[in-house]
Amino acid sequence: MERKVPIGLSNKHIHVSQADLEVLFGKGYQLTPMKDLSQPGQFAAEEKVDVVGPKSTIKGIRILGPVRPQTQLEVSIGDGFCLGIKAPLRNSGDIADTPGVKVVGPVGEVEIPCGAIVAARHIHMSPEEGAAFGLKDKDIVSVQLDGPRGLILNNVLVRVHPEFKLDMHLDVEEGNAAGARNGQMATIL
Repeated sequence: MERKVPIGLSNKHIHVSQADLEVLFGKGYQLTPMKDLSQPGQFAAEEKVDVVGPKSTIKGIRILGPVRPQTQLEVSIGDGFCLGIKAPLRNSGDIADTPGVKVVGPVGEVEIPCGAIVAARHIHMSPEEGAAFGLKDKDIVSVQLDGPRGLILNNVLVRVHPEFKLDMHLDVEEGNAAGARNGQMATIL
């Protein structure tokens, strides 16, 4: 059986905690969903913030919801150069010993001591999809992208969870290197 997975390209974004959201936007503030994302319950919010690093500021970084326990900034390597930080390649949620930044909202600002990462490429799938593909949570696979700039991506983390839906997440730099687009199908090798 050929194991096909749709690609989802991920641009810079930020996940915020409720406490930080309230400092940035005001007491009791709730995110305003703008567009559903590929994973059930996840959404791009209307709200955006500015992120200040030692070297420069990136304006208008979109918040993704819902709120999380800790604020986490996901950027590309190039975005890190722009900000003047060396964001390490990490799995989402693994923010220990990562650079911090200042996050500026319309009402206030928050200095996060850590949380800036380059998200490692990964595949989301349900337990049923994992079983059909012969894969389990935390497996590492290679994935082939076809096309004029096709390539094989190694070290792709498989994330299996009942709330997940089949989708491979790449950051925009990886996607651009392969000439990939959202929804394009790739093959798990």
